[in-house]
Amino acid sequence: MPSILTALTQREIEAVHHTSLAILRDVGVSLPNREALDALAGAGADVDFNHQIARIPERLVVESLEQAGKQYILHGRDPERTARFGYGDFVLVSSPGQFAWVDKDGGERRQPTQEDTRAGIRVSDALEHIDIVGAMAMALDVPAEYRDVWMAAELVKGSTKPTHVWVANGRSLEYILRIYEAVTGGREVHRQRPMIAAFIEPISPLRFPETGLEILITCARYGLPIGFGPMVQTGATGPATLAGTLALENAEILAGIVLAQTLGPGVPVCYGGIPHIMDMRTSQISFGSPEQGLMAVAMTQMAHYYGLPVYVNVGLSDSKRVDVQSGLERGMTLLMGALAEADTFGHMGILGADQAGSLEQLIVDNEMAAYVKRILRGFEVNEDTLALDVIRKVGIGGNFLGEVHTRKHFRRELWFPTTFDRRRWDEWWAEGARTMADWAHERKAQILAEHHPPAPEPDLVREIDGIVAAARRDLLGA
Repeated sequence: MPSILTALTQREIEAVHHTSLAILRDVGVSLPNREALDALAGAGADVDFNHQIARIPERLVVESLEQAGKQYILHGRDPERTARFGYGDFVLVSSPGQFAWVDKDGGERRQPTQEDTRAGIRVSDALEHIDIVGAMAMALDVPAEYRDVWMAAELVKGSTKPTHVWVANGRSLEYILRIYEAVTGGREVHRQRPMIAAFIEPISPLRFPETGLEILITCARYGLPIGFGPMVQTGATGPATLAGTLALENAEILAGIVLAQTLGPGVPVCYGGIPHIMDMRTSQISFGSPEQGLMAVAMTQMAHYYGLPVYVNVGLSDSKRVDVQSGLERGMTLLMGALAEADTFGHMGILGADQAGSLEQLIVDNEMAAYVKRILRGFEVNEDTLALDVIRKVGIGGNFLGEVHTRKHFRRELWFPTTFDRRRWDEWWAEGARTMADWAHERKAQILAEHHPPAPEPDLVREIDGIVAAARRDLLGA
């Protein structure tokens, strides 16, 4: 196993931690929700109800970190398909949904539809290294008021893996939970075997959105896992220094953990250390910068300092194509996050900094994940693998192709790609000199033609569709 990659010394980790504590104590966080403010006040925070600000003492942070659940498992419709957090696994998620869609590498963007969502779910379900299925495309032909409920229904009907959906607010979450409870067999069963983890994004600096607080409160009450993922931008919504960005990001995550534990003691949490930089020339957020990798490693160290599972935004790129820039930025940062031993990584299949979704890119990302997993597996050094006997037997000038030792070991020792090209030039040229994007496009077509995940039982489908119809009537007023 390769050595763990680090960016911070122990002294620097503690310096970030104590700076975050000072931020929470002296500045506090904005919480536009009376229930959240009441809960923190009752736990000992200094709450200014008029300005909806809570200043959180160190004691409350320490107690909450000790109390927080450090492991959890998400379940798919197939009970054998799970994604584990806090167990040292390598978990990949396809994007829960982009607001633009690209049909083929280099093509124009367009608005995604219901059929794009269903295609994204099928391809994600088919790819062996995608552990949690996101819908990839926001179905913009479904009204926004209940779109997340519709997408949750399509996810559980279209994949047997664990799934991830962007939840809009507390009202729609109630219907989404009804869908998952219908699949598992009730609220208590779902609490024991959750199919959903909340994902709360504070608005940096130091504000929590009303809708996010609604979701947090509901999930904390139900005992469901909660992840916190602020996206502090160096030089914009955070200081222009990486250390200051980390301290602010960490403070916002810690505030979320305190609130979750105050409302639901022991609820499992995930530390979403996903800061970014703002490119000062374009004023755009960057997903593929070298600083992205450095901060991801540092955030992983902070999460491990607290004993928490961690999500970092790596394996992403600012490129809008399957090209050299994309490969360099995605591969380098994903490997950095993996060697730091993060649990889960940036959502796969995204073009640019949340500029569009692409199934070709998702297929390439799946191959990249296999490459990184092979590196993480390392190799064994023992008497058999050192192969002295077979080296003596073959001797000078021979070859090892026909040896029993080769047949015994090559499939485990060597990684065989499904998309990356290793053929001779003449063969590659004769078959059209296809690019990586061409290969991915062909693989997408093959998956969509051949992969058909098992459908739920008809009675369950009717129950899920009934929940979606109720959400449409209630949330849309139709």
